[in-house]
Amino acid sequence: SQEVLGCKVYPGDPAPKGMAIARMTDGEAYNLSAFEMCAHNGTHIDAPFHFIPEGKTVDQMSLSKTVGLCYVAAFEGEITSKDAEWILQKAKVEREEACLRILLKGNATVTRESAEVFAKNGVELMGVESQTVGPENAPMEVHQILLSAEVCLLEGIRLGEVDEGVYFLHAAPLCLEGFDGAPCRATLVRF
Repeated sequence: SQEVLGCKVYPGDPAPKGMAIARMTDGEAYNLSAFEMCAHNGTHIDAPFHFIPEGKTVDQMSLSKTVGLCYVAAFEGEITSKDAEWILQKAKVEREEACLRILLKGNATVTRESAEVFAKNGVELMGVESQTVGPENAPMEVHQILLSAEVCLLEGIRLGEVDEGVYFLHAAPLCLEGFDGAPCRATLVRF
């Protein structure tokens, strides 16, 4: 996960802010901090409601999509349908259950055609290192394809020091009733 206050921010979204409410160095009995942020800053989950008007909100999503075996695949560039099938095949060879959660390491862009392959094959979570799963200049179509299939999107993850392979992922979002997304602390354990 990214550090929240210094995280990457999608162009046009407000940046997070931290505030000191009370400090022991100022004579207070305790330290107390607050922060303000967009639900899509840093490492976060997109719920279907983000692009689907009647879609599930983050508190309505099944947490099982965000916790379990996953496959980390290194990829650079735009993912074609053949690339998506290849990624799923590699995951299946390693461990079939890992096909449910795919994390893309590198500067990978999920295209319309690859989104359709991932959705059709029952992927429950798609993770990317960028702040958006689709092309940054036009993310709507890819989001709609994946979120319509109730694929949970994990955006802004950091996989630079992670090798390809099977891991146990824990990326449960904060429980924010009625929200279209939420920050999470994503962790991987080698399986």
